[in-house]
Amino acid sequence: MVCLGNICRSPLAEGIMHHLAKQENLDWEIASAGTGNWHIGQAPDRRSIAAAQDSGYDISRQRAQQFSVAMFSTYDLILVMDRKNLSDVKNLAKTKEERLKVKLFLKDDELADPYWDDTLFAPVCKQVEDRCKEIIKELS
Repeated sequence: MVCLGNICRSPLAEGIMHHLAKQENLDWEIASAGTGNWHIGQAPDRRSIAAAQDSGYDISRQRAQQFSVAMFSTYDLILVMDRKNLSDVKNLAKTKEERLKVKLFLKDDELADPYWDDTLFAPVCKQVEDRCKEIIKELS
């Protein structure tokens, strides 16, 4: 799961997907990262933590990391939150196979970045939860 800073959208996606996959007894390795390096080592945004907690998920122990090219070999699927991150991650790919692993989290749409609007955290969290449930059905 990849967004810009790895403190709002992608930690929500990582935490929710991890929780739901575990409930389904899926042995998936799930992680999140940001294309930027501003927040490396930091916990998710307090508003993401609160939105997740309100929905029954704990993402408070996650720490931000920057996306690296090594992740192409570690993960089978790389889901990004918007088209800018899609472009940035695909530009890091060295092969066609790596580029094909990178897809938008919402298939054909972008997940709004709630960073600048407090009112978006709860709806973004719900959207992430719904999409994670769809992904589990699609891939399991």
